[in-house]
Amino acid sequence: MPKSTDAIILCGGVGVRLREIAGDRPKAMVRIVERPFLELLFKQLRRNGFERAILAVGYQQNMIRAHFGEQACGLQLVYSPESSPLGTGGALRNAADRVESDLALVMNGDSYTDADLTAFVAYHRESQADLSLVVAPAHGRDDCGNVHVMADGSVTRFEEKQGSFAARYLNAGIYVLSPRMLYDIPPAVKVSLEEELFRRWLAERRSVKAFVYSGMCFDIGTPERYRNAQERLAKAEGETTLQKSSL
Repeated sequence: MPKSTDAIILCGGVGVRLREIAGDRPKAMVRIVERPFLELLFKQLRRNGFERAILAVGYQQNMIRAHFGEQACGLQLVYSPESSPLGTGGALRNAADRVESDLALVMNGDSYTDADLTAFVAYHRESQADLSLVVAPAHGRDDCGNVHVMADGSVTRFEEKQGSFAARYLNAGIYVLSPRMLYDIPPAVKVSLEEELFRRWLAERRSVKAFVYSGMCFDIGTPERYRNAQERLAKAEGETTLQKSSL
């Protein structure tokens, strides 16, 4: 994977369901294991060789700027502000002019999947897909976007939460696509990547591929899921500390 691959992090959300925990913070700044959630994503990107992250910011964007500035965790940070909510698709289109690489890796600012991002980008390049996404086994969950995947990795269907089919996989909220696909999104319009654009691109017979990952995958969208994430990360960090101390 070229080191110049840019990441776009969608972190403009208000976090209405997390108000009791977040207060007036944007959702991506909610503290998890004593640090802002965004820091977790920055460290993952840096571990995987990324050097530059574009933050698609909206609600309380100055709070994010003031905390992280122009550089954090070894990443150069670039800001893509929106003056009014644009949805996940609109925020990506708004960030398109700031992408300097031939591909962009997109991450939701309220979810974490500890997949190998280097391998994911390599998979996208090899498959020559228009869009690739990380998916995780559903294990009976129906509170996230459901994805139907064929044996060859091709995605044939999306259902955004509580779909009508028995899903084997969930959308983990990490994508790779080219700037050309970003410019295919209408500018200055509120549009959902998950509920509108994915389905439109499938209808247009764009090549969409799934990268299956079975490890840690969670989001902090509700108080219950936030508390679960706290417990899982605290346990994971505790195990890492024990392993290091035994060396």
